[in-house]
Amino acid sequence: MVILEALHLVMQPEVLATIFVASLLGIVIGAIPGLTAVMGVALLIPITLFMDAVPAIAAIASLAAMAIFAGDIPGTLLRIPGTPASAAYVDDAYAMTQAGRPERALGLSMVSACVGGVIGVLLLMTAAPLLARVATSFSSVEYFWLALLGLSCAAIISASSALKGVLSLLFGLWVASIGIDAVAGQPRFTFGSIELMGGVSFIPAMIGMFALPEVLRNITRRDVWQAPAAMGSIFTGLGQAMIRRWRNLLRGALTGSFIGALPGAGADIAAWVAYALAKRRSSQPEAFGKGHDEGLIEAGAANNSALSAAWIPTLVFGIPGDSITAIVIGVLYLKGLEPGPIIFVKSPELVYAIFISFLLANLLLIPLGWAVIKGSRNILRLRPAYVAPVVLASCIVGSFAINNTIFGVATMLTFGLVGWLFEENGIPLAPAILGIVLGSMLEFNFVTSMLKSQGDLTIFISRPAAIVLAFVVILIWIIPLMRGLRKGPRS
Repeated sequence: MVILEALHLVMQPEVLATIFVASLLGIVIGAIPGLTAVMGVALLIPITLFMDAVPAIAAIASLAAMAIFAGDIPGTLLRIPGTPASAAYVDDAYAMTQAGRPERALGLSMVSACVGGVIGVLLLMTAAPLLARVATSFSSVEYFWLALLGLSCAAIISASSALKGVLSLLFGLWVASIGIDAVAGQPRFTFGSIELMGGVSFIPAMIGMFALPEVLRNITRRDVWQAPAAMGSIFTGLGQAMIRRWRNLLRGALTGSFIGALPGAGADIAAWVAYALAKRRSSQPEAFGKGHDEGLIEAGAANNSALSAAWIPTLVFGIPGDSITAIVIGVLYLKGLEPGPIIFVKSPELVYAIFISFLLANLLLIPLGWAVIKGSRNILRLRPAYVAPVVLASCIVGSFAINNTIFGVATMLTFGLVGWLFEENGIPLAPAILGIVLGSMLEFNFVTSMLKSQGDLTIFISRPAAIVLAFVVILIWIIPLMRGLRKGPRS
């Protein structure tokens, strides 16, 4: 009965039109480097003030779902992740483009995002109270181990050299420590700069490290450019690939749903963890980062499923699951709705209307995604010398738009130079990016836990969930060592 009422609320012409327009806006925002899904939702808020509750929330859900997928498009074609969640598998996607198969990378991303999002919504509808109860029981101890789990994934991602991977990770952790200490309130590594007191903004750093090295390579390239072959159909062989990789698809969706349900985790961490799990379970781990499809499918599915699952703690307990749902809570209050257990009693039809809106938005990924991919194929026909200035201009605009300061542009250029030096010396970029993302989370939860226990380290294994996470982290580090010891005597 409640679902029928929710369907009636969603199937109104104005609501369906709102979902469609918001989805188109999400594609545009996600495809522009620097304009994240969070920024798109923030820009949408003034418009939602003039809407009813259902179309307002449906617009936010649709824009966010589409923007997360659209971030894969510039990552695949230009090696510039449109959103932070796309950075986990950008090397594989771009390697497929360099091999003359961009349609395969984009098709896999599109279907993985759609399937992952649908699975995430179905889990959201059926298991919201249970998953939220587990997530809200996490303390600073569990979040410390979760952050350490994500950083451990960096060691898996960097396949060429463990030493270079650790070096990159340490650089990212150092960058994350720049600014005012959140616990003690002391400035660190600011060098007298007022701008650095707020820390290094992640988006300009990510844009610089991934985009500028490609611009520099295109400028300094001396070989004769040859126009690539026309992009084929994205649906060719797509069904067979998805059937063959169904385990990656399902595991990515489940991983994203679990991590997305943890308050503050979000799609970014879900993508990195899912990519690392795919590499750990793969029979070809050495192929990752070189155009392999397993990590791309698993992390792509985790992106959108985490986005859906982030609404679990938001709706059930009023605790934001990520930055987007933090904004959603404010919108719900503006519409006279109080997020929490009471919303399932007072307005259950509204909750299911949100679920159905999310489901429609994820299903729209296929037709709208196909249309935008078909239009984006023209980028490949342009000479790199023509694309490089446009890419650089987009990087500058995207970096400036974060805080509307020229310091964001300077950050992007600085990290672009660092990224170029890293790649020229074979140092992977992924661990550095992951260190920047998770460094502050790791430090904050470590210090908070130590303050709680007055310096007693046993607090980190004092809870069942913490013991499980600690065991997983230890396994991640022990298994490669054991493999190395086995190979040692043979070699």
